[in-house]
Amino acid sequence: MQVERATKADFDAIVTDIVDFWGSDRTLHLHHPSLIYEFGDTAFVIRKEGRVIAYLFGYFSQTEPVAYVHLIAVRRGFQGRGLGSRLYAHFIALARAHGCTRLKAITTPTNTASLAFHRRLGMIPEGNSTGDDIPVVPDYAGPGKDRVVLRMLI
Repeated sequence: MQVERATKADFDAIVTDIVDFWGSDRTLHLHHPSLIYEFGDTAFVIRKEGRVIAYLFGYFSQTEPVAYVHLIAVRRGFQGRGLGSRLYAHFIALARAHGCTRLKAITTPTNTASLAFHRRLGMIPEGNSTGDDIPVVPDYAGPGKDRVVLRMLI
């Protein structure tokens, strides 16, 4: 299984099977076709037998040397096999080649699986600590929408 560029057919399969990746459709609104049409050079999948089993949609900042991972997911039946880490490694190598020196990702304070995964990658959350000792950036995604902003040097 290798990392390949995502296609529109891959995108369609992902949004059709969104629950198999995320356990619900809570992130469906974050899956915009511009991630393929306008940012296709930084949209990647891993397939098994022609079926998408993991994906990463990212892009490079236009204002600073930062690579941003917008979405990363692995089908439930394939989690824990290093596919997410493999996608990140591929994206980081590409980001370095494009002059990026930092990596950024964002998650919600309640997404403990995402927080644990990103911390294992070496990403550091920034912001103000909450009662749960999870650093958050207040109102990052709008009024009352706190987010955990994770960063690392690459």
